[in-house]
Amino acid sequence: MSPSDVVVVGGSTAGATVLRELRSRGYEGRLTLVDPEPGTNRPPLSKAVLADSAAESTVLMDHSSLEVELVRSRATSLDHAGRTVSTDDGSTHRFDALVVATGSRARRIAAPGQTGELVLRTVDDARRVRERFADASTAVVVGAGFLGLEVATAAATAGLRVTVVDVDPPLQRLLGDHLATAICERATTLGIDFRRSGAALVGDPVYAVRLDDGEELAADVVVSCVGDEPVTDWLHGSGVEIDHGIVIDDHARTSLADVYAAGDVAAVRTPEGVVRRPFWANAVAHGRVAAATVLGQPVDTPIVDDYFWSEIAGVSLKVVGCLPVEGEPEVLEDAGSGHGLLAWGRSTVVACGIRRSAPRLRAVLRERASSGAPTVD
Repeated sequence: MSPSDVVVVGGSTAGATVLRELRSRGYEGRLTLVDPEPGTNRPPLSKAVLADSAAESTVLMDHSSLEVELVRSRATSLDHAGRTVSTDDGSTHRFDALVVATGSRARRIAAPGQTGELVLRTVDDARRVRERFADASTAVVVGAGFLGLEVATAAATAGLRVTVVDVDPPLQRLLGDHLATAICERATTLGIDFRRSGAALVGDPVYAVRLDDGEELAADVVVSCVGDEPVTDWLHGSGVEIDHGIVIDDHARTSLADVYAAGDVAAVRTPEGVVRRPFWANAVAHGRVAAATVLGQPVDTPIVDDYFWSEIAGVSLKVVGCLPVEGEPEVLEDAGSGHGLLAWGRSTVVACGIRRSAPRLRAVLRERASSGAPTVD
Protein backbone atom coordinates (compact mmCIF):
# COMPACT_ATOMS: atom_id res chain seq x y z
CA MET A 1 0.00 0.00 0.00
CA SER A 2 1.40 3.38 -1.02
CA PRO A 3 2.03 5.92 1.75
CA SER A 4 -0.21 8.99 1.94
CA ASP A 5 2.55 11.36 3.09
CA VAL A 6 6.15 11.17 1.92
CA VAL A 7 8.71 13.58 3.35
CA VAL A 8 12.08 14.03 1.64
CA VAL A 9 14.77 15.90 3.56
CA GLY A 10 17.30 17.35 1.11
CA GLY A 11 16.57 18.39 -2.46
CA SER A 12 19.85 18.00 -4.32
CA THR A 13 20.69 15.09 -6.64
CA ALA A 14 19.49 12.18 -4.48
CA GLY A 15 16.44 13.97 -3.07
CA ALA A 16 15.47 15.36 -6.47
CA THR A 17 15.74 11.88 -7.97
CA VAL A 18 13.42 10.50 -5.28
CA LEU A 19 10.83 13.21 -5.99
CA ARG A 20 10.91 12.65 -9.75
CA GLU A 21 10.87 8.87 -9.46
CA LEU A 22 7.91 8.86 -7.09
CA ARG A 23 5.84 10.94 -9.48
CA SER A 24 6.97 9.03 -12.58
CA ARG A 25 6.06 5.74 -10.85
CA GLY A 26 2.53 7.00 -10.32
CA TYR A 27 2.61 8.31 -6.76
CA GLU A 28 -0.22 10.82 -6.30
CA GLY A 29 0.00 11.38 -2.54
CA ARG A 30 1.39 14.30 -0.62
CA LEU A 31 5.08 15.09 -1.18
CA THR A 32 6.94 17.40 1.20
CA LEU A 33 10.50 18.57 0.59
CA VAL A 34 12.42 19.94 3.57
CA ASP A 35 15.49 21.93 2.56
CA PRO A 36 16.62 25.44 3.54
CA GLU A 37 18.44 25.91 0.22
CA PRO A 38 17.65 25.27 -3.45
CA GLY A 39 18.78 21.84 -4.59
CA THR A 40 22.10 21.84 -6.39
CA ASN A 41 23.64 19.67 -9.09
CA ARG A 42 27.14 19.69 -7.59
CA PRO A 43 29.52 18.22 -10.20
CA PRO A 44 29.63 21.44 -12.30
CA LEU A 45 30.61 23.53 -9.26
CA SER A 46 34.27 22.57 -9.58
CA LYS A 47 34.21 22.85 -13.37
CA ALA A 48 31.82 25.22 -15.17
CA VAL A 49 30.88 27.37 -12.17
CA LEU A 50 34.50 28.02 -11.17
CA ALA A 51 35.14 29.18 -14.73
CA ASP A 52 32.02 31.24 -15.44
CA SER A 53 29.51 33.02 -13.20
CA ALA A 54 26.80 32.49 -15.83
CA ALA A 55 26.88 28.77 -15.04
CA GLU A 56 25.58 29.30 -11.50
CA SER A 57 21.93 29.39 -12.55
CA THR A 58 22.24 26.12 -14.46
CA VAL A 59 23.06 24.02 -11.38
CA LEU A 60 20.00 24.97 -9.27
CA MET A 61 17.14 22.45 -9.27
CA ASP A 62 13.51 23.31 -9.90
CA HIS A 63 10.93 21.00 -8.32
CA SER A 64 7.90 23.16 -9.16
CA SER A 65 6.46 20.76 -11.73
CA LEU A 66 6.23 17.89 -9.21
CA GLU A 67 3.50 19.30 -6.94
CA VAL A 68 5.81 19.37 -3.93
CA GLU A 69 5.10 21.19 -0.69
CA LEU A 70 8.34 23.08 -0.10
CA VAL A 71 9.56 23.74 3.45
CA ARG A 72 12.48 26.19 3.42
CA SER A 73 13.77 25.22 6.86
CA ARG A 74 16.42 22.93 8.26
CA ALA A 75 15.47 19.56 9.75
CA THR A 76 16.38 19.47 13.44
CA SER A 77 15.09 16.14 14.75
CA LEU A 78 13.29 12.92 13.88
CA ASP A 79 10.59 11.42 16.11
CA HIS A 80 10.24 7.95 14.66
CA ALA A 81 7.54 6.80 17.06
CA GLY A 82 5.46 9.86 16.24
CA ARG A 83 6.35 9.74 12.53
CA THR A 84 7.35 13.42 12.42
CA VAL A 85 10.29 15.56 11.37
CA SER A 86 10.81 18.85 13.20
CA THR A 87 12.36 21.89 11.53
CA ASP A 88 14.08 25.01 12.82
CA ASP A 89 11.04 27.18 12.09
CA GLY A 90 9.25 25.37 14.92
CA SER A 91 7.00 23.23 12.75
CA THR A 92 6.60 19.47 12.49
CA HIS A 93 5.91 17.41 9.40
CA ARG A 94 4.16 14.07 9.51
CA PHE A 95 5.23 11.20 7.29
CA ASP A 96 4.25 7.68 6.39
CA ALA A 97 7.61 7.33 4.63
CA LEU A 98 10.72 9.47 5.13
CA VAL A 99 13.70 9.70 2.79
CA VAL A 100 16.82 11.35 4.21
CA ALA A 101 18.96 12.92 1.49
CA THR A 102 20.78 15.60 3.47
CA GLY A 103 24.09 15.02 1.70
CA SER A 104 27.37 16.01 3.28
CA ARG A 105 29.37 19.09 4.22
CA ALA A 106 32.96 19.90 3.31
CA ARG A 107 35.52 18.76 5.84
CA ARG A 108 37.75 21.57 7.11
CA ILE A 109 41.26 21.58 8.58
CA ALA A 110 41.38 25.12 9.97
CA ALA A 111 41.81 25.53 13.71
CA PRO A 112 38.70 26.57 15.67
CA GLY A 113 38.05 30.24 14.96
CA GLN A 114 40.69 30.45 12.21
CA THR A 115 39.36 32.34 9.19
CA GLY A 116 40.25 32.39 5.52
CA GLU A 117 40.03 28.67 4.66
CA LEU A 118 38.06 28.12 1.46
CA VAL A 119 36.17 24.94 0.61
CA LEU A 120 33.98 23.91 -2.31
CA ARG A 121 30.59 22.35 -1.66
CA THR A 122 27.90 24.94 -2.47
CA VAL A 123 27.19 27.57 -5.10
CA ASP A 124 28.23 30.24 -2.61
CA ASP A 125 31.52 28.38 -2.04
CA ALA A 126 32.18 28.21 -5.78
CA ARG A 127 31.39 31.90 -6.22
CA ARG A 128 33.74 32.82 -3.37
CA VAL A 129 36.59 30.71 -4.78
CA ARG A 130 36.08 32.05 -8.30
CA GLU A 131 36.10 35.65 -7.11
CA ARG A 132 39.28 35.06 -5.10
CA PHE A 133 40.96 33.50 -8.13
CA ALA A 134 40.25 36.68 -10.11
CA ASP A 135 42.41 38.77 -7.75
CA ALA A 136 45.13 36.21 -7.02
CA SER A 137 48.41 35.07 -8.52
CA THR A 138 49.13 32.02 -6.34
CA ALA A 139 47.03 29.21 -4.88
CA VAL A 140 47.60 26.19 -2.66
CA VAL A 141 45.10 23.34 -2.82
CA VAL A 142 45.19 20.90 0.08
CA GLY A 143 44.05 17.49 -1.12
CA ALA A 144 45.00 15.66 -4.32
CA GLY A 145 41.78 13.78 -4.93
CA PHE A 146 39.32 14.41 -7.74
CA LEU A 147 37.97 17.64 -6.29
CA GLY A 148 41.41 18.97 -5.43
CA LEU A 149 42.69 18.36 -8.95
CA GLU A 150 39.58 19.91 -10.50
CA VAL A 151 40.01 23.04 -8.36
CA ALA A 152 43.73 23.14 -9.19
CA THR A 153 42.85 22.91 -12.89
CA ALA A 154 40.47 25.87 -12.59
CA ALA A 155 43.11 27.91 -10.76
CA ALA A 156 45.83 27.12 -13.29
CA THR A 157 43.47 27.88 -16.18
CA ALA A 158 42.77 31.25 -14.54
CA GLY A 159 46.51 31.97 -14.65
CA LEU A 160 47.51 31.23 -11.06
CA ARG A 161 50.64 29.38 -9.95
CA VAL A 162 49.22 26.32 -8.20
CA THR A 163 50.64 23.88 -5.67
CA VAL A 164 48.71 20.80 -4.59
CA VAL A 165 49.63 19.28 -1.22
CA ASP A 166 48.69 15.79 -0.06
CA VAL A 167 50.26 13.15 2.13
CA ASP A 168 49.46 10.53 -0.56
CA PRO A 169 50.53 10.44 -4.22
CA PRO A 170 47.94 12.38 -6.26
CA LEU A 171 44.98 10.26 -7.38
CA GLN A 172 46.80 6.92 -6.98
CA ARG A 173 44.68 5.64 -4.10
CA LEU A 174 41.54 6.46 -6.09
CA LEU A 175 42.53 5.52 -9.63
CA GLY A 176 45.60 3.34 -9.53
CA ASP A 177 49.06 4.10 -10.90
CA HIS A 178 48.39 4.05 -14.66
CA LEU A 179 45.51 6.53 -14.75
CA ALA A 180 46.92 8.71 -11.98
CA THR A 181 50.23 9.03 -13.79
CA ALA A 182 48.61 9.94 -17.10
CA ILE A 183 46.48 12.67 -15.55
CA CYS A 184 49.16 14.10 -13.26
CA GLU A 185 51.68 14.31 -16.10
CA ARG A 186 49.16 16.42 -17.97
CA ALA A 187 48.54 18.54 -14.86
CA THR A 188 52.24 19.37 -14.58
CA THR A 189 52.18 20.77 -18.12
CA LEU A 190 49.68 23.36 -16.85
CA GLY A 191 52.19 24.40 -14.23
CA ILE A 192 50.56 22.55 -11.31
CA ASP A 193 53.17 21.53 -8.74
CA PHE A 194 52.68 18.56 -6.39
CA ARG A 195 54.09 18.27 -2.88
CA ARG A 196 53.91 15.13 -0.71
CA SER A 197 53.26 16.23 2.87
CA GLY A 198 50.73 16.81 5.56
CA ALA A 199 49.45 20.37 5.75
CA ALA A 200 48.54 22.91 8.42
CA LEU A 201 46.96 26.27 7.69
CA VAL A 202 48.93 29.34 8.77
CA GLY A 203 47.57 32.74 9.73
CA ASP A 204 44.24 34.29 10.59
CA PRO A 205 43.09 34.87 7.97
CA VAL A 206 44.98 32.02 6.32
CA TYR A 207 47.90 33.16 4.18
CA ALA A 208 50.03 29.99 3.89
CA VAL A 209 50.24 26.23 4.31
CA ARG A 210 52.91 24.70 6.55
CA LEU A 211 54.38 21.39 5.41
CA ASP A 212 55.62 18.61 7.68
CA ASP A 213 59.25 19.76 7.32
CA GLY A 214 58.34 23.28 8.47
CA GLU A 215 58.39 24.92 5.06
CA GLU A 216 55.59 27.44 4.54
CA LEU A 217 53.94 27.84 1.15
CA ALA A 218 52.51 31.36 0.99
CA ALA A 219 49.49 31.81 -1.26
CA ASP A 220 46.84 34.37 -2.12
CA VAL A 221 44.22 31.61 -2.03
CA VAL A 222 44.14 28.39 0.03
CA VAL A 223 41.43 25.85 -0.76
CA SER A 224 40.90 22.70 1.31
CA CYS A 225 39.63 19.70 -0.65
CA VAL A 226 40.02 17.08 2.06
CA GLY A 227 36.82 15.10 1.85
CA ASP A 228 33.34 15.49 3.25
CA GLU A 229 31.26 14.61 6.30
CA PRO A 230 27.70 13.24 6.01
CA VAL A 231 25.07 15.50 7.56
CA THR A 232 23.61 13.26 10.25
CA ASP A 233 23.86 15.40 13.40
CA TRP A 234 20.13 16.20 13.38
CA LEU A 235 19.41 12.46 13.65
CA HIS A 236 21.30 11.83 16.87
CA GLY A 237 19.01 10.13 19.36
CA SER A 238 16.56 9.03 16.67
CA GLY A 239 17.64 5.40 16.75
CA VAL A 240 18.80 5.26 13.13
CA GLU A 241 22.05 3.33 12.63
CA ILE A 242 24.96 5.54 11.62
CA ASP A 243 28.36 4.23 10.56
CA HIS A 244 30.29 6.65 8.31
CA GLY A 245 26.82 7.77 7.21
CA ILE A 246 23.27 6.45 7.54
CA VAL A 247 23.51 2.71 7.00
CA ILE A 248 21.19 1.38 4.27
CA ASP A 249 20.62 -1.99 2.65
CA ASP A 250 20.31 -2.72 -1.06
CA HIS A 251 16.74 -1.36 -0.99
CA ALA A 252 17.79 1.97 0.60
CA ARG A 253 16.16 0.96 3.90
CA THR A 254 17.65 2.19 7.17
CA SER A 255 17.46 0.48 10.55
CA LEU A 256 14.12 2.27 11.19
CA ALA A 257 10.90 1.11 9.54
CA ASP A 258 9.65 3.45 6.79
CA VAL A 259 12.83 5.54 6.92
CA TYR A 260 15.13 5.47 3.90
CA ALA A 261 18.33 7.26 2.95
CA ALA A 262 19.96 8.19 -0.33
CA GLY A 263 22.98 10.03 -1.68
CA ASP A 264 26.13 11.25 0.02
CA VAL A 265 24.60 10.85 3.49
CA ALA A 266 24.07 7.12 2.97
CA ALA A 267 26.48 4.23 3.49
CA VAL A 268 25.59 0.89 1.90
CA ARG A 269 26.01 -2.35 3.85
CA THR A 270 27.88 -4.80 1.62
CA PRO A 271 29.49 -8.21 2.24
CA GLU A 272 32.80 -6.33 2.53
CA GLY A 273 31.45 -3.89 5.12
CA VAL A 274 29.72 -0.51 5.16
CA VAL A 275 30.80 1.61 2.20
CA ARG A 276 29.97 5.24 1.42
CA ARG A 277 30.62 6.38 -2.17
CA PRO A 278 29.79 10.10 -2.45
CA PHE A 279 29.52 10.28 -6.24
CA TRP A 280 26.74 11.68 -8.45
CA ALA A 281 25.90 8.33 -10.08
CA ASN A 282 25.40 6.68 -6.70
CA ALA A 283 23.13 9.51 -5.55
CA VAL A 284 20.93 8.88 -8.59
CA ALA A 285 20.95 5.11 -8.06
CA HIS A 286 20.04 5.49 -4.38
CA GLY A 287 17.20 7.84 -5.24
CA ARG A 288 15.71 5.45 -7.78
CA VAL A 289 15.95 2.50 -5.42
CA ALA A 290 14.47 4.46 -2.51
CA ALA A 291 11.47 5.61 -4.56
CA ALA A 292 10.70 2.09 -5.75
CA THR A 293 11.01 0.69 -2.24
CA VAL A 294 8.80 3.40 -0.72
CA LEU A 295 6.05 2.45 -3.19
CA GLY A 296 6.49 -1.28 -2.69
CA GLN A 297 7.47 -1.71 -6.34
CA PRO A 298 10.19 -3.99 -7.72
CA VAL A 299 13.69 -2.57 -7.45
CA ASP A 300 15.21 -2.71 -10.93
CA THR A 301 18.31 -0.59 -10.22
CA PRO A 302 21.39 -1.72 -8.27
CA ILE A 303 22.00 0.37 -5.15
CA VAL A 304 25.61 0.95 -6.27
CA ASP A 305 26.46 2.44 -9.67
CA ASP A 306 30.15 2.04 -10.50
CA TYR A 307 30.22 5.02 -12.88
CA PHE A 308 32.38 8.08 -12.39
CA TRP A 309 33.59 10.98 -14.50
CA SER A 310 35.87 13.95 -14.11
CA GLU A 311 37.84 16.41 -16.20
CA ILE A 312 41.29 17.34 -14.94
CA ALA A 313 43.90 19.44 -16.74
CA GLY A 314 41.94 19.14 -19.96
CA VAL A 315 41.79 15.33 -19.77
CA SER A 316 38.30 13.88 -19.65
CA LEU A 317 37.91 10.70 -17.66
CA LYS A 318 34.90 8.38 -17.63
CA VAL A 319 34.98 5.11 -15.73
CA VAL A 320 32.53 2.23 -15.64
CA GLY A 321 33.52 -0.48 -13.18
CA CYS A 322 35.78 -0.93 -10.20
CA LEU A 323 38.41 1.55 -9.01
CA PRO A 324 41.31 1.67 -8.41
CA VAL A 325 42.74 -0.35 -11.28
CA GLU A 326 46.10 -2.05 -11.03
CA GLY A 327 48.63 -2.88 -13.70
CA GLU A 328 48.62 -1.98 -17.37
CA PRO A 329 45.37 -1.86 -19.36
CA GLU A 330 44.35 -3.49 -22.57
CA VAL A 331 44.13 -0.69 -25.12
CA LEU A 332 40.87 -1.04 -27.05
CA GLU A 333 41.28 2.28 -28.88
CA ASP A 334 44.62 4.13 -28.89
CA ALA A 335 44.43 7.93 -28.87
CA GLY A 336 48.13 8.42 -28.07
CA SER A 337 49.89 9.78 -25.00
CA GLY A 338 48.35 7.06 -22.85
CA HIS A 339 44.84 8.16 -23.78
CA GLY A 340 42.13 6.09 -25.39
CA LEU A 341 39.58 3.44 -24.57
CA LEU A 342 41.19 1.25 -21.91
CA ALA A 343 40.08 -1.93 -20.19
CA TRP A 344 41.16 -3.83 -17.13
CA GLY A 345 39.88 -7.38 -17.55
CA ARG A 346 36.12 -7.74 -17.25
CA SER A 347 35.80 -5.30 -14.37
CA THR A 348 36.62 -1.80 -15.64
CA VAL A 349 36.44 0.21 -18.86
CA VAL A 350 37.81 3.76 -19.03
CA ALA A 351 37.59 6.51 -21.62
CA CYS A 352 40.69 8.60 -20.90
CA GLY A 353 41.16 11.74 -22.96
CA ILE A 354 38.44 10.75 -25.45
CA ARG A 355 34.71 11.35 -25.48
CA ARG A 356 32.54 8.28 -24.99
CA SER A 357 29.06 8.12 -23.50
CA ALA A 358 28.38 6.21 -20.32
CA PRO A 359 25.90 3.87 -22.09
CA ARG A 360 28.59 3.03 -24.64
CA LEU A 361 31.11 2.25 -21.91
CA ARG A 362 28.58 0.06 -20.14
CA ALA A 363 27.93 -1.79 -23.39
CA VAL A 364 31.66 -2.40 -23.89
CA LEU A 365 31.95 -3.78 -20.37
CA ARG A 366 28.97 -6.10 -20.95
CA GLU A 367 30.48 -7.29 -24.24
CA ARG A 368 33.76 -8.08 -22.50
CA ALA A 369 32.02 -10.01 -19.75
CA SER A 370 29.97 -12.06 -22.21
CA SER A 371 32.93 -12.74 -24.51
CA GLY A 372 35.11 -14.08 -21.74
CA ALA A 373 37.73 -11.35 -21.75
CA PRO A 374 40.68 -12.20 -19.48
CA THR A 375 40.42 -11.23 -15.84
CA VAL A 376 42.99 -9.10 -14.07
CA ASP A 377 44.97 -10.70 -11.26
